[in-house]
Amino acid sequence: MMTSVCIVLPTHNEERVLEKNVRAIHAFCIAALSKYTWEICIADNGSHDATPIIAERLAREFPQVQWFHADDAGRGAALRRAWSESSADILCYMDVDLATDLHALPFLVGAIRDGADIAIGSRFITGASVQRSLLRECMSRTYNWMTRHLLRMRIGDAQCGFKAINKKAAKELLPLIRNTQWFFDTELLVLAERRNMTIQEVPVQWVEARDRKRKSTVRIFRTIVNYCREIWRLRRSVISH
Repeated sequence: MMTSVCIVLPTHNEERVLEKNVRAIHAFCIAALSKYTWEICIADNGSHDATPIIAERLAREFPQVQWFHADDAGRGAALRRAWSESSADILCYMDVDLATDLHALPFLVGAIRDGADIAIGSRFITGASVQRSLLRECMSRTYNWMTRHLLRMRIGDAQCGFKAINKKAAKELLPLIRNTQWFFDTELLVLAERRNMTIQEVPVQWVEARDRKRKSTVRIFRTIVNYCREIWRLRRSVISH
C-alpha cells in the first residue's frame, strides 16, 4: 500500500493567490509525489472575501483537493482540525503564498517516510537561502533567539510555514496544544522536543511575498506581543516543570 500524504493550506482572505498557487501545488505533486497517494486540504479560517468560493470551485475541479471553512477559528485551530480529520500517514502544511520553494516538499515528506516524527523547513541551516526585508530578518532571528533561550528549543527555525508530522506523533501532540493562532507551530515543536521526538530540519529556499495588493493577514506588532505572552505561558507550564 502506498504511503498517503495530506498537504494542508491554512487560509484567511487569500483570494488573490489561492487559485494560482493551488494549481501550482497540484501540478507539482503530480510530478514529484508519484510514489505517494496525496491530497490537498484548504483549511479556511474566517475568510470574508472570495476564498471559500475559490476553494469550493477547486475542490469540484480536482478530486485530490478538499476544503472546509471555519468561522474565525484561528490558523492553529484550522490546522489542528485538518490534521485531526485526515487519515493520511504523513500530515503536512505550507503557507499558501508559496514563500517556500516547492522543491523542498519531497525532502520534507521523505524525512517522515524515513522515520522522523516531525520534519520542518529551515531558513537558517546549510543549504538554505532567504530573500526578505531587513525588518523581517531581524524579527525572525530575534524570535528564534528567544525560543532557544527561553524555551530551550534545539531547532533553529520554529516559524517557517513548511512542516510535516507523522500520524502517530500528531495524535499524541495535537490534544496538548493550547494555542489556536500563529504560536501553534512553536508549541508543537516544544512539546515534541520535551517528548524526545525526532525532528529533522530541511533546508529551504524562501522568498518573502511582496505583493502590495495582497495585504498581510499578520499584524506584526500585535503578533509580537502575543508571541511574547505565549512564550512566557509555555515557559511556565512546560519548561519550569
